Amino acid sequence: MSDLIKRKEAYRVKAKPERTKATFEARLEEMRARYDAVMQELCAMESEVKTFLNENGVHTSFNVPYLNFGRQLWKLSRQQQISGESLALAAKVLLDKWSARGLNPAILAQIRSKVFNISEPRK
Repeated sequence: MSDLIKRKEAYRVKAKPERTKATFEARLEEMRARYDAVMQELCAMESEVKTFLNENGVHTSFNVPYLNFGRQLWKLSRQQQISGESLALAAKVLLDKWSARGLNPAILAQIRSKVFNISEPRK
């Protein structure tokens, strides 16, 4: 039997709706627990960013773009394969992107360092 035929047969067997349903049901509680944990982290970060913006007198009409910057940094900082100087450089790229969109670079830099504890990249 050729490799192609074996692969097709293996896919046909594992792609049955009953098997998929059983697999999903077996993982459902774990998936919900992970989702709940991640949402708690995300909401805590957003609250921290909003508090920082309020303390620094940023008008609430700018909350959404600053929160989007925060969400992108949060996603970046959660990636296991990036840290240290690479993370700092990637955060700098995001800071430059959001400053080009009209946000205050000083406020962005403070969010990066105070909320996410990401330092400025070395020169």
